[in-house]
Amino acid sequence: MVDGVRLLLLHGMGASAAVWRPAEPVLNREWGDRWLATDLAGHGDAAPLPAYTLDAFATQVAAAVDPQDRLVVLGHSLGGAVGLALAARPDPRVEAVVGLGIKAVWSPAELAKSRELAARPVSWYADRAEAARRYLRVAGLTGLVEPDDPIVDAGLRQEDGRWRLAMDPGAFGVGAPDLAALLAGIRVPVVLARGEHDPMVSDAQLAEYGRPVRALPGLGHNAHVEDPVAALQLVDRFR
Repeated sequence: MVDGVRLLLLHGMGASAAVWRPAEPVLNREWGDRWLATDLAGHGDAAPLPAYTLDAFATQVAAAVDPQDRLVVLGHSLGGAVGLALAARPDPRVEAVVGLGIKAVWSPAELAKSRELAARPVSWYADRAEAARRYLRVAGLTGLVEPDDPIVDAGLRQEDGRWRLAMDPGAFGVGAPDLAALLAGIRVPVVLARGEHDPMVSDAQLAEYGRPVRALPGLGHNAHVEDPVAALQLVDRFR
């Protein structure tokens, strides 16, 4: 890897860049000022898209980073798939991708549920507590992040005394990533990782793609929140 690569951190569906805040001490120690966490389109402070595809997400991310940066991408779940889409583009800036907890197999029922969620209007809640509970469920952070944590604030919006999630429901419409096609177009190192107890993807499913697979012992789907140090060790060799 060339000197001066920047670590780009991409969150999962429903979350925001704030989900990486627990990792900031180790990020600052290991990467200094050479890291960036950005909101995916339709999440946090990022504008929504007229239609959600992995390529559209990747275009939005590419526009959010310095065009001179050489990037190592660590993406969680949806963010991992977006990282692969970014690396599959004719973009020489991407040096390596670590996809953590990317869901590899989708059932017809799961895809239908995603389409249903994408078609729903924005839900409004009478108070922050109710909206926070919903945010934690959507982002998969229930039990990992307290409802009053600033991480949750980044995923909520208040308007006229009501609360909503910052996320655009349409983002659910991105659908399942075609991992085989994405990986076929990538010529840089890729690691496919998961928490050992992640119910959304297995080692065997990831191994089918012929790229190195890493399982993080004792961790689940949001391994980067459960143990930021373990998650960031996945990118150590690319610094």
